[in-house]
Amino acid sequence: MHRQLADIILLVTECTSFFPSKNLGCYGDGGAIFTNNDELAQQLRLIANHGQSKKYHYDVVGCNSRLDTIQAAILNIKLKHLDSYCDARRAAANFYNNAFANHSNITTPFEAEHTRHVYHQYTLILNDVDRDLVKLELEKVGIPTMIYYPLPAHRQKMFAQFSDGNLNLPITDELTSKVLSLPIHTGMDEATLTYITTNFLNIINNL
Repeated sequence: MHRQLADIILLVTECTSFFPSKNLGCYGDGGAIFTNNDELAQQLRLIANHGQSKKYHYDVVGCNSRLDTIQAAILNIKLKHLDSYCDARRAAANFYNNAFANHSNITTPFEAEHTRHVYHQYTLILNDVDRDLVKLELEKVGIPTMIYYPLPAHRQKMFAQFSDGNLNLPITDELTSKVLSLPIHTGMDEATLTYITTNFLNIINNL
């Protein structure tokens, strides 16, 4: 048992998306998997390259999931600037946090003292406010927002086989109806942030 636990601890596998809106984004779809397990790495390479062990020899059913050279070259350059990209997002998030501080209808993202949020998204919780109406009003003044994952995992058809239909996750359901993500990216200046926060607060205060 202890050996199994050690194996789990030593096996590190992470998936990273390079979608254009990410902190480190390419110019199209892309992603990477990182692992410190050589056997797993070889299996992943096999699957990502049509299941080929060598050209036109297929060992398993795979897919074409290779990152093309152009995207890799773009990411190689942008990787050198990743820290500054994350700092710019943190600055934008800090502007939002200060603007919305102590507002009874707004819960800003939580950041633990021992961590640093990279703010791929800036997602708020709206309390005692019609979230969908806020979204519509923001669209009228040219401010795009997103409701990511409006249908939580436990209500998705693909997970029905793992539940008898009585799975109750009230906190998840409540948050799904309250969260709203404001624009955030590396190129936001103070004028843009002021426009967003001013309109956002005006809409909420006048509902």
